[in-house]
Amino acid sequence: MPALRTLLAIPLTVALLCLARSSSAGSAAPADATLPLLVTRGKAPSAALLATVGSTGHFTTTSPSLTRSDHVRAGSITKTFIATVVLQLAAEQRLKLSARVTTYLPSLTGTRKLTIRSLLTQTSGLYDFTTATRGHVPLSPKAVAMLSLSEPRTTRLGTWSYSNTNYVLLGMIIHQVTGHSYATEARRRIIDPLHLTGTSFPGARTTVPSPHGPDAVRLDPRTAGASGELISTLPDLNRFYAALLAGRLLPPEALRTMLNTRPTHGHYGMGLYPEKLPCGTTVWGHNGRIAHTYVRTAATRDGSQTVTYRTTKATLSGDGSPERQILTAEFCTSSPAGV
Repeated sequence: MPALRTLLAIPLTVALLCLARSSSAGSAAPADATLPLLVTRGKAPSAALLATVGSTGHFTTTSPSLTRSDHVRAGSITKTFIATVVLQLAAEQRLKLSARVTTYLPSLTGTRKLTIRSLLTQTSGLYDFTTATRGHVPLSPKAVAMLSLSEPRTTRLGTWSYSNTNYVLLGMIIHQVTGHSYATEARRRIIDPLHLTGTSFPGARTTVPSPHGPDAVRLDPRTAGASGELISTLPDLNRFYAALLAGRLLPPEALRTMLNTRPTHGHYGMGLYPEKLPCGTTVWGHNGRIAHTYVRTAATRDGSQTVTYRTTKATLSGDGSPERQILTAEFCTSSPAGV
């Protein structure tokens, strides 16, 4: 009879295990269902996502070749780091956002009418140097400035127009004000205090640290500089945006200034931008495209919920894209705090 009871118990045990797995699957992050859209509709070879709520994280991927700890080129997400350093310096009264660029970079006479604020908000009208280099030619910051100033303005001053040149100039200003490179200041002020152990500014190093995905091609980071040099990981990017939006890196007034999109009619704050989702929640963050890699981070206004995803193809964008469906699934179905 004990053997019979054991045999009878087996189906029940199996059923309970199946129920437990089904329950676990049902409580998993919505990205488990929506992330494959980046492959099927977004035509990316592979994708991965890390969703974090408080101290709890959920990682999902479409390919075993992408892992949670992979180092990735973060591209223009670098701009949020640079803007944070500039706003810290402003809070310390070491520079003024209303000051002319030539106050700190007097040799750039072609920027005489531009302010630091116009660089941060992408309203300077400066020609985007990557239009000419296509992200393949390494240039010094001074060469970037000369190239941009030799071309006609993209728009009139005060009109929003995204330009990587703006943040290269901000990197130069950080160096002029502090005596240190933007990479050194970002490391001292952000990377080290937040223990972002997978985050770095590679300088002239052309490789991506291990571990990394199959898209980690060789690239001279000076093709992007302060506008897109950063290498990071999904956990580090979530931690950074959570800390920033929770007020751990900037005083309240400085953070409000960073998130003010009125000068750009809702397009951009300073180093990050909002996206209003169908449920009414507005998320804040940035994306980055560089060297076959695409990365996007978004977070609630209070930083309590963050999502970073990456693909091995850098062509995703647009309101009707799989990206928007992923953000909607993540932030509109789990009742995030703060909008």
